[in-house]
Amino acid sequence: MAGLDIKPLGNPDEVRPFADEKGAAHVVNLTSGPVGRGVFEPGWRWSQHVKPIAGTDSCQTTHLGYVLSGRMHIVMDDGSEGECGPGDAVHIAPGHDAWIVGDEPCVFIDFGQIQNYAKPK
Repeated sequence: MAGLDIKPLGNPDEVRPFADEKGAAHVVNLTSGPVGRGVFEPGWRWSQHVKPIAGTDSCQTTHLGYVLSGRMHIVMDDGSEGECGPGDAVHIAPGHDAWIVGDEPCVFIDFGQIQNYAKPK
């Protein structure tokens, strides 16, 4: 159908695993762009589990998302920081590190510019 694109996140077009089995980005590619469901396991930290994949000093992806479960702490390159949890909508500009807070996986639906997130260069 023209103008309608529906894909289940439970059956992604691709799965991008994080280092050390600390989760993965499950991505569906819609006509308007990718949508991801990130599952970040306790102990996950961008600088440890995605930085080796991305090859950048900090995450250079823009994230626009909604947290379904768990908690994530974000620190921007300029030193500003915040924490998001269930029910929070969040925009994260490029230039940040992040990690999981607590013992629960963080599940994050991402509508941002994730075309190259957690993809080897």
